[in-house]
Amino acid sequence: MSETDDHKKPNFWQIVLSTLAAFLGVQSSKNRERDFKHGNIYVYVVSGLIFTIIFIFAVVSVVRLVLHNAGM
Repeated sequence: MSETDDHKKPNFWQIVLSTLAAFLGVQSSKNRERDFKHGNIYVYVVSGLIFTIIFIFAVVSVVRLVLHNAGM
């Protein structure tokens, strides 16, 4: 990333990757600072909620699949 990239608003994919990295706990300091300086908090809250819902749906689906295959 160049210096000018640090002073722009994050694009859609940067927001997605930043949210995923934060969700997994591996967000870099540089990206975290960019998000706090140039990002909109509401975009990150909404994307975090969406990823949380997707995660819950995935866990429930896997559990149901396992239970179904176990004959329960």
